[in-house]
Amino acid sequence: MSTSTSTPTPARGPSLLRDSGSMALASLVSRVTGFARQLALVAALGLLIVNDSYTVANTLPNIVYELLLGGVLTSVMVPLLVRAQAEDPDGGEEYTQKLLTVATAALVLATVLAMLAAPLLTYLYLGNDDDSAANPELATAFALLLLPEIVFYGLGALFGAILNTKGVFGPFAWAPVLNNLVMLGVLGLYMGLPGEVSLDPVSITEPKVLLLGLGTTLGIVVQALVLLPAMRRVGIRWRPRWGWDHRLTEAGGLALWVIGYVLVGQAGYIVTTRVAAAANPGSVATYTNAWLLLQVPYGVLGVSLLTALLPRMSRSAADGDTPGVINDLSVGSRYSTIALVPITVLITIFGGSIGVALFSVGRSSEAGAARLGETLAVSAFGLLPFALTMLQLRVFYAMKDARTPTLIQLISVLAKVPMLLACPMFLPSDQVVLGLAAANSLSFVIGAVVGQVWLRIRLGPLDTWAAVVTFVKTAIASSLGGVAAVALIHWVVVPLAGRRGAVAQAWIELGVGTVTALVITVAAMRLVRLAELGPFWRRLTRR
Repeated sequence: MSTSTSTPTPARGPSLLRDSGSMALASLVSRVTGFARQLALVAALGLLIVNDSYTVANTLPNIVYELLLGGVLTSVMVPLLVRAQAEDPDGGEEYTQKLLTVATAALVLATVLAMLAAPLLTYLYLGNDDDSAANPELATAFALLLLPEIVFYGLGALFGAILNTKGVFGPFAWAPVLNNLVMLGVLGLYMGLPGEVSLDPVSITEPKVLLLGLGTTLGIVVQALVLLPAMRRVGIRWRPRWGWDHRLTEAGGLALWVIGYVLVGQAGYIVTTRVAAAANPGSVATYTNAWLLLQVPYGVLGVSLLTALLPRMSRSAADGDTPGVINDLSVGSRYSTIALVPITVLITIFGGSIGVALFSVGRSSEAGAARLGETLAVSAFGLLPFALTMLQLRVFYAMKDARTPTLIQLISVLAKVPMLLACPMFLPSDQVVLGLAAANSLSFVIGAVVGQVWLRIRLGPLDTWAAVVTFVKTAIASSLGGVAAVALIHWVVVPLAGRRGAVAQAWIELGVGTVTALVITVAAMRLVRLAELGPFWRRLTRR
């Protein structure tokens, strides 16, 4: 690790904060509507067998969604497209068309194979009926309806990569909002249909199964195809163009390592779902909802910044500008720290209240909602390490190295699996999901440390000391805010809200605690003189 004490260098180019800010707004709306979708799903299905079965089935195409969420596929393709645009006389148009054609064919083939293997895939995640609290037959029925999403998830990610290289970030950031709105409509129709989903026998033609499965897939189709008008506006028309370009071989090699990255991660997730499904009914849905909720701050704050940074890092790497790559890595690390550490403290303190306030709806019990909140709280410490691993991954991909992230992922999963398997041995069945969430977050800590060391060897000094100083100052400020919020709630809010019921009390604690913590945290950040916030304070003072 470097021990440089240099002053943090601001991000190069005036548009970084503007671009990341506009994406943050879109991501915020996307996450809010996505969260409303999850609440509607819990209200419609509860946190028991049907939701577990649907969740596992939707995980299969969501392997690609994890790529989209983490930016893996986009991060691999952006450096290749940037180079083609700079080197080719036609601005990379022919290469882009050929890449889209080959990728579409590969995605269709992968989807067909996945649908043929749907029963096997379901068995991998759930085991047989004796081993699982979910229903493998119902999960398989849902999987057959959901797996076609793979094509459109992949195309959406590629369309997003192309738009990013053109400096167009908005459409890709807003597209998930349409998907969420479609799903909210589908879930409204689902709750309006009479009867329950039959588990004996399970039928793929049952109206509720068809509506939920096909409606979910329709949302992903809309999410991808809505990007086509934006593609046309930047001069790219999606039409088949067959033929080979030697650079497609390079893209294929990178894609194979990406597939390896995903498969390694899914191996860990298979262990997670099987342990959760065998532990207690609803554990799979609880784990998944806690994970999705933890992704909200990362999706709003982290992804927006990193998406704006990636084309810059790719151009720096293409030009051999290693200091530029290091500067963007440092900027991304420090701003991610400032954005996510206060959120981590809030989630750790108020996780239980978040669960009860948000998930005590419909068929979900207060006990199940509280367990979900506890799961969220014990995993919160992994939020910043996860963001850092995603940033490090983008640095490697900017250098056209897809091999190293896969190896780091392998190290993280090999460390995680023994912890996952140990959870049922040391925890009661209803507490296993908490252990699984904590083990997952700890694996991100391991991955972030390994990635930082690996980049230090690869690039040289990374100005890690500046990132450490930023972390310490942010942690101190956030802790002061958290302590103030806990004190206020303990001495004032709880006595006043104690007779209003668990859900109302949770909302009061969450609202008062969040406002108090954030106000004190921001004031403390000013006192500890975070250099990264200097421009913000100066602008605020002028206004």
